[in-house]
Amino acid sequence: MSTTSTFSSKGAMAYSELRRQIVSGELKPGSRLSQYDLAEEMGMSITPLREAIRQLASEGWVEMDTHRDVRVSPMSGAEARQLLEVRLSMEPVATQLAAMRRTDRDIEEMKKAAAALLPVTRAWGEDAVAAHRAFHRAIYAASHNDVMIRLLDDLWDKTDRYRRVGLELPAGDEPRTLDLNQHHEILELVIAGEAMKAAELTHSHIVNSLTAEVTGALEDREHRISGGFLKSLWGPANAGRI
Repeated sequence: MSTTSTFSSKGAMAYSELRRQIVSGELKPGSRLSQYDLAEEMGMSITPLREAIRQLASEGWVEMDTHRDVRVSPMSGAEARQLLEVRLSMEPVATQLAAMRRTDRDIEEMKKAAAALLPVTRAWGEDAVAAHRAFHRAIYAASHNDVMIRLLDDLWDKTDRYRRVGLELPAGDEPRTLDLNQHHEILELVIAGEAMKAAELTHSHIVNSLTAEVTGALEDREHRISGGFLKSLWGPANAGRI
């Protein structure tokens, strides 16, 4: 194997692992990344790790300062709102396309994902978040629009950080039966080819989602804090609390 391919392979491995840890919350928002410690943990030199960090920085997952200090990007009401707006503009369209283009194989995958759904609440925790993600991906993957699928994959990665925070809100204790039932209703509409109705219900589902509640809670909190230095909730000491 050539030096170039080894470098690219190790850089890709570091990128994938760091992104996974950020999305899952193992690396907390605002926490500092020790590049040499991470390189040692991953069994690689600092060069491919820095390649991975540069890529993560270009995608907004981490922030780098002039002293090459690297921190996991913080979370904010502004980012949460932007992610919600993009999801509202894209996912209903993807669902509409899914209702028009779904294949028998797509229907099989959507039904399988629906059968595994759990209420996205604190009681079900990470299992519910993973099942929720898998269901929505099965729906928008049936759009067969590769560009849209890639964009929504990235969007969901970034939104999942906020969704996990939502489990810590008072709303995280709610049964969220309506949310759960809407998933099955969306699936029925997609299978029946009811494209516009599926898109409309998806839009309503997102507007009333746990992520939307997190967005509102963050914005309200940040609005209440005025003047002086705003100490983020999402620093290493307070990650996951609101």
